[in-house]
Amino acid sequence: MEVSTEGGRVLAGTMDISRFIERLKLEPDYRGQIVHIEDIPPETARYGELMSPLHPRVQEVLGKTGIERFYTHQVQAIDAIRSGQDVAIVTSTASGKTLCYNVPVLERLVTNPAAKGLYVFPTKALAQDQLRGLVRYMELDPLLPITPGTYDGDTPPNARRKLRDEGNIILTNPDMLHQGILPRHPSWGRFFANLAYVVIDEMHAYRGVFGSNVACVIRRLNRICEHYGGRPQFVCCSATIANPKELAEKLIDRPVTLVDDDGAPRGPKKFMFWNPPFIDATRTERRGSSFEAEQLLTKLIQDRVQTITFVRARVVAELIYRFTQERLQKISPSLANAIKPYRGGYLPEERRDIEKRLFSGELLGVTSTNALELGIDIGSLDAAILTGYPGSVASTWQQAGRAGRGQDEALVILVGQSTPIDQYLMNHPEYFFERTTESAVIDPHNPYVLARHLRCAAFELPITANDLARFGDYMPAILEIFEERREVARRGNKWFWTSSGYPSVDVKLRSMSDNTYTIVDTTTSVARYEEAQEGSAKNRVIGTMDELSAFEQIHPEAIYLHNGETYFVSDLETDKKVAYIEKADVDYFTQSITETRVKVESEDETKKLCDANVAFGDVTVTSLVYMFKKIKFHSRDSIGFGKIDLPPQVMDTAALWLIPPLSALNLVRKWGRDPSEGLYGIGNVITEVVPLYAMCDPRDVGAVVDSLNTGSPTLFVYDRYPGGVGFAERSYRVLEDVLEACLQLVMACECEDGCPSCVGAPVPPFVQNDPDTSPKGRIPDKEAALILLHSLLNKEPYTPKPVKIPGHLQALGEGSSESRGCGTCGDGHNETCELPMKRLPESVEARIRRQLARLAKS
Repeated sequence: MEVSTEGGRVLAGTMDISRFIERLKLEPDYRGQIVHIEDIPPETARYGELMSPLHPRVQEVLGKTGIERFYTHQVQAIDAIRSGQDVAIVTSTASGKTLCYNVPVLERLVTNPAAKGLYVFPTKALAQDQLRGLVRYMELDPLLPITPGTYDGDTPPNARRKLRDEGNIILTNPDMLHQGILPRHPSWGRFFANLAYVVIDEMHAYRGVFGSNVACVIRRLNRICEHYGGRPQFVCCSATIANPKELAEKLIDRPVTLVDDDGAPRGPKKFMFWNPPFIDATRTERRGSSFEAEQLLTKLIQDRVQTITFVRARVVAELIYRFTQERLQKISPSLANAIKPYRGGYLPEERRDIEKRLFSGELLGVTSTNALELGIDIGSLDAAILTGYPGSVASTWQQAGRAGRGQDEALVILVGQSTPIDQYLMNHPEYFFERTTESAVIDPHNPYVLARHLRCAAFELPITANDLARFGDYMPAILEIFEERREVARRGNKWFWTSSGYPSVDVKLRSMSDNTYTIVDTTTSVARYEEAQEGSAKNRVIGTMDELSAFEQIHPEAIYLHNGETYFVSDLETDKKVAYIEKADVDYFTQSITETRVKVESEDETKKLCDANVAFGDVTVTSLVYMFKKIKFHSRDSIGFGKIDLPPQVMDTAALWLIPPLSALNLVRKWGRDPSEGLYGIGNVITEVVPLYAMCDPRDVGAVVDSLNTGSPTLFVYDRYPGGVGFAERSYRVLEDVLEACLQLVMACECEDGCPSCVGAPVPPFVQNDPDTSPKGRIPDKEAALILLHSLLNKEPYTPKPVKIPGHLQALGEGSSESRGCGTCGDGHNETCELPMKRLPESVEARIRRQLARLAKS
């Protein structure tokens, strides 16, 4: 096929999806991979009129960008913000949410240049993307009174000072707000006094422990603004989730007006489920999902269809890019140069260049991790390939939303992997299309989370009795512990920070490691040989990686893939956090093998549940990367192994553990089943049920089956957060209720052998390796789980049989009731008085004391 070009840009063609699908079915290699096609109807644009016209200057700038009228949700949001309301905006991908807050912010700055805006994004890349839009406004009107800038870890010190003193729209992330801005608020006094708007974009990203931490940061922000006489409005924007109003109100601690009347147009879309064919006579092994995605991407690019391919691991983004490029090179070099990989770990300037080329149409394809799932503006594409189920309904629709250009028809292809959850969806596509998006759960009053942020708050400003309404009923009890440790001193109704140190450094908002490794290319090419001889050739930094990923992907002798090229890792210096690599022309890549173990450190509490032994205490979760295998490109055959000598990753946390009685284990064995399989199934269900009792996200809790500590199959349920945050402890208190909910959920599921709705394996929180070369999972034994659950709950013995009860248990969590107001101290009350104190449970108090002791020691 001849490829049209214009100024070096490959021109995208018009897509006839029905014809493309028919062509796929006629391919010699087609073996019935299309298992379902869902037709999603188009939506026509609906417009509205603002209650009062735009400021002429803002209208002129928007007119130059082609915006002459607003969709219904934009009108409702702008009117609500203008009237002083706090707002939560929830509409589809690429529906113009940014305008909802940029318009009122620009209007305020035009009429009052002293006003300030703070834009908070979950990632630095998103902040940079939004900055480009604001700079565009400045280019269209150089006299527009806005001075925007990103304030994050990449901002040089001199630029930080200038931005702090002169900027009026600061774009940042929660981590920088927490560690770099709030503790230094005296330098930001004028900014906080004039802060008019706080924008929290991609709100759906703030869930679980991360969301609870961010909610505490926002409470600290509010009290600092009040200290300087300010009270900013909040504008929260989110992709579609089940509880946007509830999430926004818990995040900012205020009532919000919900805007969800999406008026943006959308063209028709075909959502295809593509299941790779079996490759053996016994029909047990399927072809790799990345191979299928690579073939589909090649065909779409060949037709000049602009496509994004989402993957769940960085190495897969590189592999699909490499193999697709090789295929396209045989067809047309210009097509081969029109695709790129995109993932975390690339340098910021490299990512921005890819985003720009994708937006302009210079690139026809990109293979990406979920780094492009969030709202970075890359324009509207024609097709999206999802290599494996992303892990949630919300993420799937978010990625699918990247496909759709105006009123043209778009194509989304979900390529199934060999995992249980993917195969269940391939066989039951209606399960996905009938599901609503998930709820986002946070608990800012969790005492473990709150204790960390109260230390930060006391450092920033004295804590007063009036803060009780903000921080909740446990505040006085936690402050009492701080007093005993001489970290704060009470004077009247105020608590002053008296300890040394910088408490915000001790608080990680995200559960992943803060340690970042630099990847250094030491290759001396022919072109640089003379420089090397003269001593002027320098090593080149080509990427970064967090510590967890570094141990698995850039260990010594690993093959690191970057832009489709292969590099050999010569050394990983863990003390300096540097990996040294050099280009190597090899025909294989590497994949690490990790072992995770749980060790009981202390048994704080024990109890009996029927005849089962249950305990709660401190555990150490150790992950050790101890081996790697070499995997041949294309064939994916294993061609060798190697040892890895790296220190283990150790996390001290809290867990409950359940040891079923021997009688229950023997009963399972009597029916010819494996008790461990039943425990695995219960563990999978528990991670979905615990959030109903512990106010957390399923990703905040881990479950492991282990026999080393007790000599018998034992189920451990632990907090995926250093030190523990109370989720396992809460589950221990109400374990009988939790197991009863597990039993009801499994019994109510109409599947015969287990599925993702009951005992099926949940999606792990981090994926580093290629799923197609990882051991194939299977859904645990549903019947064994039912036998154990009946025994643990002292019910009539269960006789294994297929269970067919219509419907699924719809488990909906109730929102927590939050106490408001002090009731003892009012404004202006200067006398010392006793605050109403809600005592911490003894075990919670003891754990908080131990955590504080660890911080002091470190």
